[in-house]
Amino acid sequence: MPKIIFVASDDRTIEVDGRVGESVMLAALVGMVPGIEAECGGACSCGTCHVHVDEAWREVVGPPRELEAGMLEMIEGVTGASRLCCQIPVSEAIDGLVVRVPR
Repeated sequence: MPKIIFVASDDRTIEVDGRVGESVMLAALVGMVPGIEAECGGACSCGTCHVHVDEAWREVVGPPRELEAGMLEMIEGVTGASRLCCQIPVSEAIDGLVVRVPR
């Protein structure tokens, strides 16, 4: 199982095993990562799973698609590293992915 490393807003590191084919958001919920609320359940309609992707991983996960980019426009604290983790699929390619939960 690919490992996903979440850095919580208090700088605590939480490592979670992700299931291939599911989303990084689901891994965060299973790992009880604080700050990942996922109110819409992964429908890309609330922004409560906003994360900042570590620079080393941005090319691997790629940029947001149109729907996600539209949601990100409505969220505070968005940067060039911002993604909604409900839109990042877990795969072997992201083993070791580091994402930060914004403050």
